[in-house]
Order: sequence, then C-alpha cells, then structure tokens
Amino acid sequence: RQSRTRPALYLVFNKRNQLDAIAGQKAEEFNDTTTIKTFNALGHGIWAKAITHPITLDKGKTRTLWREMVDGLSRSDSTDAWKCYQCVMDGIDKAKAHGYVPKDVKIAKGLIDFTALAHAMDESPNEYAQELIDQLLRESIRRAYSGLIDFNDQIYMPALFGGTFPKFPRVMVDEYQDQSPVNHAMLARLVKGRLIGVGDPFQNIYGFRGAKAGGMSAAVETYSMIQLPLSISFRCPSAIVEAARWRVPHFQWNREGGEVNELARMEGTDFPDDSTIICRNNAPLLRIAFRLISAGRSVQVIGSELGPRLVAIMKKLGPNDLNRKGLIDAIEQWREEKLLANSKSANDLADCMRVFADHGHDLSSAISYAEHLFKQTGTIRLLTGHKSKGLEFDNVYWLDPALCDHREQDRNLAYVITTRSQNKLTLVDST
Repeated sequence: RQSRTRPALYLVFNKRNQLDAIAGQKAEEFNDTTTIKTFNALGHGIWAKAITHPITLDKGKTRTLWREMVDGLSRSDSTDAWKCYQCVMDGIDKAKAHGYVPKDVKIAKGLIDFTALAHAMDESPNEYAQELIDQLLRESIRRAYSGLIDFNDQIYMPALFGGTFPKFPRVMVDEYQDQSPVNHAMLARLVKGRLIGVGDPFQNIYGFRGAKAGGMSAAVETYSMIQLPLSISFRCPSAIVEAARWRVPHFQWNREGGEVNELARMEGTDFPDDSTIICRNNAPLLRIAFRLISAGRSVQVIGSELGPRLVAIMKKLGPNDLNRKGLIDAIEQWREEKLLANSKSANDLADCMRVFADHGHDLSSAISYAEHLFKQTGTIRLLTGHKSKGLEFDNVYWLDPALCDHREQDRNLAYVITTRSQNKLTLVDST
C-alpha cells in the first residue's frame, strides 16, 4: 500500500526535528515515500545544482570575508570598521533572513529595502555600517556563485536567486510559525500542489531572529488552506494547561495531574538537582548560576553563543588590569552608546557583564569568571525562554515571570515557558 502512496516532502526546522521525524518514519508514522529534510538541506541541494562550481560550506564565511575586506582598508577606516563589527555581522544575518539584496545587485529582487532591514537589526546602523553591510553582502553573493556558502546562504541563495526546485505533489512544513520571510520565499517557489503546515501561532517568539509575524494566517490566505486546530497537549498535564489558558483559552489536556506553585524567593541551595531554571533574560540566570556554584551546586548555562559574545565585548572595554569600578563605568558607557543606537539587547548584555564585574577584582578576572561559567556541565540547567522552545523538562522553575511584558512576542514567550513542564512548574522571583 505504501509503495503506491504519492511522494511527499516534509520540511523541518532543524536537525534534531529531522532525526525525530526519521525515527517516526521507521516506526511507520510516515510513509516510506516521504522525503524528510531541513530547509537548509533542501536549499543546499538546490543551489549545488544551480551553479557550476562545487559547493564549500563554511560556517565562518562572513567573518572570513570581513577580514579580507578590512585588510584592504586604510588604518583609519579599519579602526572605524571594527567599531561597527557587531552591527555589521547582525546586519548580514538579518539581511539573509529577511531577504535584503543591495540595490546594485540586479540579478535578484529583494523582499525588503535597507530601511526595513535597519528596523529589524539589533541596533540602528550608521552610514558607514550600512556601506559595509552592502559591500560585504555583495561579495558574499558573488562568492556563493563560486560555491562558497554558509548556513544562511543555503536558504537565502535559492530562495531569492533561483535554481531548479524539486516537484512534490504534497509539501508538509513543521514549526510553520518560526519560518522567516526567506523561508516563505522558498516555499513560494517550491509549493505547486498541496501544502500542509503544522505550527502554533502562540509560539511565535523568534521575531528578533527573523520569524515572520502572522506567517500562519498569511499562508491560509495565500494557499487557500483549511485550518484544523489541535488543542490537546500531550506534554502538559491539567495543572500546567490551566496555567496557560490565559493565553490559549481553548487549551485541553490529555492527562490529569501536574503542579503549579509560586514562591517569593529561593536560595541557591534550594533548587533540586536535575531541575531546569528558565528566564526571559540572561542576567538573572547568571546571578543564580553564581549563587548555585557558591553553594557547591553544579550548573549548566545553556546558550553556546552568549559566552563568546560577552567575552568579545568585555575584551574591548579596557586593559586587563582595569579595576572593578573602572570596569563597571566602562560597561555603563558601552550600554549608553548602544542604547543611543537603539540596541534591543544592550540592557541584558550590560547586566550580564555587570554580573561578572561584581565577581572579579579587575577586567581579566571578570573575563575568567565568564569563560569558566560557560564551560560548566552540571545537573541544574539554566536557559532563556527562547532557548527552551521545543524542549520539555519534568521540573521547571520560571525565574522572574514579570520580565515578560504585554507585547505580543513576550506574551507568546510566557506561554512557551509555561508549557515546557511535563509535571511541575514553579514561578519564583530572583530578587
């Protein structure tokens, strides 16, 4: 029977989802005629066939191109360029997620202009940063035609610059609410028959990373889709589901039980082993992590890119022997400069650096504390709500719930944090 089933394509968000789906296929949850791919793997194959050169995948491609570009500048321009480094790197990432193409690149039409790109970025770029973003992106596109791509190019290039897309009578998409504008552009080229999308609009929390707001409702109209709500949670018991009904009133449970509690405060010694602490912001997690370590507990701060980013910023704040007071002043100056550029992450990053400054007697020791903390692999997990999406834990502590405000993305994030628990959820204040 399965051999006569028409072929289908199932697109998933990341490698972990793909492995889960392949395991399901082996258990006959999918027909053997279903091809299971990530968006990146699909795009990689399309672009490999679209160009004549062999493909080389380099995750550090943008940094390599940056160094080549800066090496060709005068000393003065090079100094100014490095001041824009983080802003430019963010601009390239956002350009490839939102579909920005420089005006003078005539072989493809972008989805947005630079004004829209600047609005999506973490901070507002100055004129020089804009020039560098365009220059770097032009070179990145040129190199992609020569076969050098990074992970972002795997979707950006075929979605906007073309290629021969495979033909499937049915395309299925997981985590539809998380797809970026460039992902949607790829789907527009791919879908010629039936489209099935699975997702939860209340879990749209990656707007800062490029996830398109209202992507699911737009797809209903674009592809004439029929909505079939699934309101039963097979992860969360009744107590957790009831705690999430403020956001999803129609939410139902598959099993009774669970527990939701509120505590005014917990000391470092109070969190049990194998518990998971989730917070909207990073800084409260770092403070709790140090408190736990001081109490002889083992911790793991989940978020591989945060540590290197903080250390890179701190290394530019002054000499290694900069004392604590000077370091705190430098952090505040950094924060003020970033806020003037409308940075969306400056407050949390500055608060994180302040945690390390409070534990070190100078800049060098503060950096050492940061590097040490992010190497820990203990039994108590600490992670942000954004990092927790797609994961589930038995015993969850939601740290400082009030940090989630009334904006749409924050309301969704509060819902995501609430529903990470399979059994017990405790709301606790860190102050």
